Amino acid sequence: MLVAVLSVKGSPGVTTFSVALAARWPSPARALLVEADPSGGDVGTRFSLESTPGLVSLAVAARRNDDPALLWQHTQTLPGGLPVVAAPPDADRARAVLSALADPTTGAGVVRAAANAPDTVVIMDCGRIDAGSPAMPIVRSADAMVLLTRAHADDLAHLARRLPAIGRWTAHPAMLLVGDGYAPAEVARELGVLPLGRVPDDPHGAAVLCGRPRSLRWGRSGPAHSALGQVAHKVAKVLHAEQEPPAALPRQGPVESQ
Repeated sequence: MLVAVLSVKGSPGVTTFSVALAARWPSPARALLVEADPSGGDVGTRFSLESTPGLVSLAVAARRNDDPALLWQHTQTLPGGLPVVAAPPDADRARAVLSALADPTTGAGVVRAAANAPDTVVIMDCGRIDAGSPAMPIVRSADAMVLLTRAHADDLAHLARRLPAIGRWTAHPAMLLVGDGYAPAEVARELGVLPLGRVPDDPHGAAVLCGRPRSLRWGRSGPAHSALGQVAHKVAKVLHAEQEPPAALPRQGPVESQ
């Protein structure tokens, strides 16, 4: 399964939520996080990872090989055991690498092949996206898309103008509100789209998912024990259920933070 996580305005915490979603994906599926943000990666810096392996080495290897195992060979491991393919922090380099990786003739097959493997989910952190983003081919090929937006008037007004196009990007789009602001019912009334839920303002949980402060232990303070991680787990279960065969359970209701 391939899941694209993104925003269309501002910085609502796409990378932080992507880490939480991958870390809290329900078993028995194996989850892997790939940074596909054209503005450059953050995970490597936040967790003091090596510059390689990562997205750059993956893009080079993918020119010659679309083995489903290739993606896993270019991961590093975050605290708690989450495998991640980190993007370079430089925006120009990240865009160039993403353009190569998203090219269906050279690199896109390796991501899709890994996502098609049984009991596997690939979470793509696509950052803030627009029609010209080199990550757009990845978004369009995703099995599910999670759009994060803050629930303030300016963010929602911007989103309203783009909703018709966004709805065509993937067959299974979902919207999450981030932090305080308008209630899901109010947003649904104005936009005609019911948010899947709300990501809470959880500075402590977000700090652990961003690799700071160092004194916090992932196991004791990590996503399994934070409000942010609990919402991510609920979202993961909804996304997983929607990929089940037609005879599975009906569509889940909104995910609410505790």
